Amino acid sequence: MREKNEARPEVAGNKTQTGNSFQALSYFYQVIAGWRQVPFIAAALVLAPIGVILSSFLTPNVDIWQHLVATTLPLLLSNTFWLGSGVVAGTALLGISLAWFTAVYEFPGRKFFSWALLLPLAMPAYVTAFVMLGLFDFTGPIQSTLRAWLNTDLSWFPDIRSRTGVITVMTLAFYPYVYLLARNAFLNQGKRSLEASQSLGLTRKQGFFKVVLPMARPWIAGGIMLVLMETLADFGTVAVFNYDTFTTAIYKAWFSMFSLSTASQLASLLIVIIFVLIVLEQQFRSRMRYAENKKSQRADRIRLTGWHNGLVVGFMIFVLFFAFLLPVMQLLIWAVQSFARDFDLHRYLEFLWHSLLLSGLAVLMICSVVIMMVYAARRYPSVAMRYAIRVATIGYALPGTVLAIGVFVPLAWLDGRLSELALQWFQIETGLLIQGTLMIMLIAYLIRFMAVSHYPIDGAMQRLTRSIDEAALSLGIHGWSLMWKVHIPVLKSGIFTAATLVFVDVMKEMPITLMTRPFGWDTLAVRVFEKTSEGEWEQAALPAVTIVLAGLIPILLFMRQTEK
Repeated sequence: MREKNEARPEVAGNKTQTGNSFQALSYFYQVIAGWRQVPFIAAALVLAPIGVILSSFLTPNVDIWQHLVATTLPLLLSNTFWLGSGVVAGTALLGISLAWFTAVYEFPGRKFFSWALLLPLAMPAYVTAFVMLGLFDFTGPIQSTLRAWLNTDLSWFPDIRSRTGVITVMTLAFYPYVYLLARNAFLNQGKRSLEASQSLGLTRKQGFFKVVLPMARPWIAGGIMLVLMETLADFGTVAVFNYDTFTTAIYKAWFSMFSLSTASQLASLLIVIIFVLIVLEQQFRSRMRYAENKKSQRADRIRLTGWHNGLVVGFMIFVLFFAFLLPVMQLLIWAVQSFARDFDLHRYLEFLWHSLLLSGLAVLMICSVVIMMVYAARRYPSVAMRYAIRVATIGYALPGTVLAIGVFVPLAWLDGRLSELALQWFQIETGLLIQGTLMIMLIAYLIRFMAVSHYPIDGAMQRLTRSIDEAALSLGIHGWSLMWKVHIPVLKSGIFTAATLVFVDVMKEMPITLMTRPFGWDTLAVRVFEKTSEGEWEQAALPAVTIVLAGLIPILLFMRQTEK
């Protein structure tokens, strides 16, 4: 009896300590309870510009639409259809074939090509566009050299300033989306599916088309959907080639025709198309999760011999050369020439500072909002919370031109109302309070790039279990110390990855910056657009090189992750 009585205080003490831990943990979550509204506020921020744009679609201006149907709309629809079809076909051909070779076969340089084929992602499509245009145009160095050597007019040489030229450039820029997802599918099941098909009496070629390819269809279709959304959202590439699509038409309607209503009507039609693609992409993503087999081990690769080695390696060198190496080399040559002639260091540093400042502010704002979002989802899991986060992260699929319109219109209205109230109540003429500031750009960046930072931060948050919190509380760590000493170290890698991705994406972003920036606030991307519009390739080279170097950072991070 005595031993039992002596044991009781210890049990009671443990219960008290556990109760205190739960109380402290509950108090900490109460401190951040206000964060539960952040996902809903973020979702509202995304829905606001979408609602503004869709209101134009639901309440169409008959006169504007009659004018569009009679003039530009048929051309826009035709150009968009053929551009999307061509880029989808090209990226599917390149992405699937390259993914199949690097995932299933063994050949010299396979490890190098497996990650090097992702390097075109570091180069924005509009940079590849103006480099290819400068190289292969009639007055470019390649045609000029060939005319001198062959002493002919080169009437047979393909015209780079054509629909085929735009499709080729976009294919080289966007094939890594299909390559990455298709390679993941082939690594998980490709070789084993091929062996299973051969055991059924099919040849290797028949097994690929009848068994392997259908099984990888969800991944491939997901990559194609991403390519199609990037193609529809692209502005810089089609602007360089003067190839009219919805994005260029929206820009011209706003800044050339000074008709914001016409731009809104065009944006409304584009956003309807994008929404259809978002739904399809979500369907394919769910199928990818359903079809994934995480327990399967990767089979040994098939070793290529003889002339097959040379053919596969030559194919990969060809793609990598035209998609990345040639543009980079030409950019460096132009950059050196520009630097040696009339390089304006002061102006370049100004553009660089603007880009770095915008990227830094965007990183700080977006990562802070996303951290609060994932904390809110962790503390208050619900169906409403899940759908709010899903809505908040669809902004990345929206074209920059559409977002610029959707953000500018309500903020311009709010700006007008604030000016009227200030004049009415205080007899003060405030002028424009919001327009002409960085606020519009930063809000548009927040809407567009929340998805980019959410996935890595949310993935890191999943590693934080309640048992970790309870263990920390038992050691006397509570309140904000719990966050800084326990949570942040675990989230650090995810936050760093998210910050890097957002930083690079903002550095490369062109249409939002171009359409919403304050007067004279030029960035590296804007500088590239202005100089390429004037055909001054050399002047655009150094800013483009800076953007490409920044774009290499995510590729290097990916390589580091794959090596672990």
